[in-house]
Amino acid sequence: MRIPLIARAAAAATAAVLLAAGCGSSSGGTGAANGSHGLNPPKLPMLQSLGAGEGQVNLVAWAGYAEDGSDDKGVDWVHPFEQQTGCKVNAKIAGTSDEMVSLMKTGQYDAVSASGDATLRLIAAGDVAPVNTALVQNYADVFDGLKNQPWNSVNGQMYGIPHGRGANLLMYRTDKVTPAPDSWSVVFDGAAPYAGHVTAYDSPIYIADAALYLMKTKPELGITNPYALDATQLKAAVDLLKTQHKAIGEYWSDFQKSENSFKTGDTVVGTSWQVIANLAQADKAPVKAVLPKEGATGWSDTWMVSAKAAHPNCAYQWMNWIVSPTANAQVAQWFGEAPANSKACDLTTDKGFCTTFHAADEAYWKDVYYWTTPVKSCLDGRTVACTDYAAWTSAWTEIKG
Repeated sequence: MRIPLIARAAAAATAAVLLAAGCGSSSGGTGAANGSHGLNPPKLPMLQSLGAGEGQVNLVAWAGYAEDGSDDKGVDWVHPFEQQTGCKVNAKIAGTSDEMVSLMKTGQYDAVSASGDATLRLIAAGDVAPVNTALVQNYADVFDGLKNQPWNSVNGQMYGIPHGRGANLLMYRTDKVTPAPDSWSVVFDGAAPYAGHVTAYDSPIYIADAALYLMKTKPELGITNPYALDATQLKAAVDLLKTQHKAIGEYWSDFQKSENSFKTGDTVVGTSWQVIANLAQADKAPVKAVLPKEGATGWSDTWMVSAKAAHPNCAYQWMNWIVSPTANAQVAQWFGEAPANSKACDLTTDKGFCTTFHAADEAYWKDVYYWTTPVKSCLDGRTVACTDYAAWTSAWTEIKG
């Protein structure tokens, strides 16, 4: 199989002024108050019944989510959809969540595969409409852990159909890092022995990784959500990352470069994805990826329908198709993520795929805090002012010097 076409560059978003009202819940992880937040989006109608397809659908998607055989003739779930529905797929590949949000604001696209750092911005701005899940037959088979979550719903109303998810793992060279680490301390407090060979994700959203570590190791800071940091908590995370910076060999956003760095030994420990570990191991690199005892940050993607969709019926048909067992199994394997549809696991060509990616292991995902854009109104429900993404962006520049 060819290398998956992951193009999730800096997935974090710029500050969301339209989210000034904020949200009152965790973005994921243990104790998340699913869908219960203070966001009050515009009241928009949702589709009440499916009509005839309009003949085409315009999508904004991550690379690898709408494969039509042009990259690999054996990887094509677009043409079967077109043949079945009569809806021609016009896909615009986006490299960042910022780009996705900007494209959806144009009103030229019908649906988007938004990550959790973009979804609430789209909802708050009225760029996407509530989704009538009753019109998406395959929604019934989506894992319950992905339904009615803070990043894809408001007060119990879904604003999309879950697509897949992944965790940001700790990866290390088994021949270089001993003893085998089970904590993020190896890249924070214990990074010095590996100075110059530590890696971290290159985005301001990585501040949440430091915040999560502090949340578990320094409870006196009062952090309960790694995306809800007041000024004091942000400073603590920034100070930790400045110390870590001295040991960083490189920050990464290109998964292939990250894999190569681990293979050559230029990198021996740091943040990674399961698919990077799989590819490196397939190339005989002595690496292992683990979910540390503190938990991890992660991402969950959702197909959302534009509030101005010119082709809503085809958009709904696409959402139903892409989370159907067959298509969801195909895209999950190609992209390298846990599928959303529980029945997809029986259809992957690698019968151990869903075990490797913990697709049905809800206990595993309880320790994953999914990306969410930090805003001034604290996501953990506190009435104090929290730092927003603009502050995180400024801090990230400072951290990297």
